[in-house]
Amino acid sequence: MTLRYLDFDYSEDTAGIGSFDAMASTAPDRAPDVDAEIALVLDWASASFPDRRGPVGDGGDWDYDLHRMQEAGWRTVTLSISGTPEFCAAFSLRFALDSGP
Repeated sequence: MTLRYLDFDYSEDTAGIGSFDAMASTAPDRAPDVDAEIALVLDWASASFPDRRGPVGDGGDWDYDLHRMQEAGWRTVTLSISGTPEFCAAFSLRFALDSGP
């Protein structure tokens, strides 16, 4: 599945911890499509780096933050995924992202 709604931007801190941030704002009838992409990304991370989710600063390989808001007829979702260099390289490769390590 190609990502159509989630467009990730990559950044990295001085310790080498990477972050992928995406936001999707859609009409409510597109919510299931966005949710399917979120599930795809998080399912891949869980399967590819099993039992390794947790704050990267505390020894985890990846973690995420997800927020959903409904306002003025639009649904906005933000998804931030942080990870180790190994995780970020695999994430970029799996989802064919132009940005990334």
